[in-house]
Amino acid sequence: MVRTSFFTATTLDGFIADEDDSLFWLFKQEQRETDAPLAYDAFIADIGAVAMGRTTYDWLVDHLAERSEPWPYDMPAWVFSHREAEPHPGADLRFASGDVAAVHPEMVAAAAGKDLWVVGGGDLVGQFADAGLLDQVIVQIAPVTLGAGRPLLPRRLDLRLVETDRNAAFIAARYDVVGPLEA
Repeated sequence: MVRTSFFTATTLDGFIADEDDSLFWLFKQEQRETDAPLAYDAFIADIGAVAMGRTTYDWLVDHLAERSEPWPYDMPAWVFSHREAEPHPGADLRFASGDVAAVHPEMVAAAAGKDLWVVGGGDLVGQFADAGLLDQVIVQIAPVTLGAGRPLLPRRLDLRLVETDRNAAFIAARYDVVGPLEA
């Protein structure tokens, strides 16, 4: 069964980026991408398609340009945006707008039996959750606070803790999404 996951890092106070959409805080922390619990390399090996919002896409393109690095994903990627965007060279990109539920079956087909990753941002992940399409949240919690910024997931969700461990400076946790948090 194809699962839709949100794999991300957050500050201890629940932000995925600062108020300027910067991730400076993330790159200051020690983290292992391989040979660690809930590490990136093991996660990405099971991913067949990715989705991201326009802010995440723009940040990624700028970040890659600064470092002269190629597009990091070898699978199809959907960019959800209401604005036109330039496709990144060498990337298998599909631009979409509107209801994520309408695009989800196309993403599942393109993933060819592998899982889907909603890379970011928090509101896009929330749209997948609102549509009942978010299965799990895997989060690396950094030992830093920002006080303000872009929230991890701006929705009221009931989650079930499945796994916790440590990845260098981060606490790693995996949750299954139970559904909307009822009052």
